[in-house]
Amino acid sequence: MKIPASELPLTPDGRIYHLGLNPEDIADHIIVVGDPGRVANVSKYFDTIDFRQQNRELVTHTGTLRGKRITALSTGMGTDNIDIVMNELDALANIDLKTREIKEKHRTLNIVRIGTCGALQADIPVHSFVAAEYGFGFDGLMHFYKHEGFDEEIVEAFVKHTGWNERLPYPYCVKGSQQLLDRIAQDMIHGITASAPGFFGPQGRQVRAQLQYPDLNSKIDSFRVGNRCITNLEMETSALYGFGHVLGHNMLTVCVVIANRITHDFSQDYHPHVDQLIKTVLDRIF
Repeated sequence: MKIPASELPLTPDGRIYHLGLNPEDIADHIIVVGDPGRVANVSKYFDTIDFRQQNRELVTHTGTLRGKRITALSTGMGTDNIDIVMNELDALANIDLKTREIKEKHRTLNIVRIGTCGALQADIPVHSFVAAEYGFGFDGLMHFYKHEGFDEEIVEAFVKHTGWNERLPYPYCVKGSQQLLDRIAQDMIHGITASAPGFFGPQGRQVRAQLQYPDLNSKIDSFRVGNRCITNLEMETSALYGFGHVLGHNMLTVCVVIANRITHDFSQDYHPHVDQLIKTVLDRIF
């Protein structure tokens, strides 16, 4: 089936619309970061950088590392940006942009997000490395797509525990790549990473606007399902894992804790720890 231009827009010269990329511009192994300024902090460790591109906050560097191709790419903040980035990365991998038809052979991408987060458990110190075994979405994005195999048991237990309000988007939960988790994060904290659709109110921060659900973080903190808990909170992982599951890509998120929302500790300088996490991921990605 030919995909119409209205559904998959391209630039006049045939590149994917928002990322501004051709299929050959991305590697099978991709590091994604939220901050466009962090792309260079990743690619500076490549052996070569052969390609650079930027459109808005979407920066791409592709090069080589230990003889293999690798891409570093910024997504910007939030699951709405992930909707764009993941659909376009998949199109680059699995759609012939000239004929606008889905390729017969599926290409699987290995995508690792390196980010920062807030811890939701008192015993997770600032500057810890946390790896997401599951992505847990408060954003509602993946309910716009058909999906099977999401973890309904965890969601149902969470909804019951929190008395989840029906006015809020219904949560969803997706497991990440066990292969990437075992390869990259064997010595990190493992848990459920929750993704909120905002930084302030959706993450329980009150400045001047009053919170509708001020006790939500304490309910999240106390949630347990088996031996698992929600370890940390950020803004992208649920959608990354959701699209990985729906589109057939391997996904992992690893984050540096820069704040503990329970103890109220906050990092005075988290940048060296992000740099160490970048080096750790690059050492283990192949």
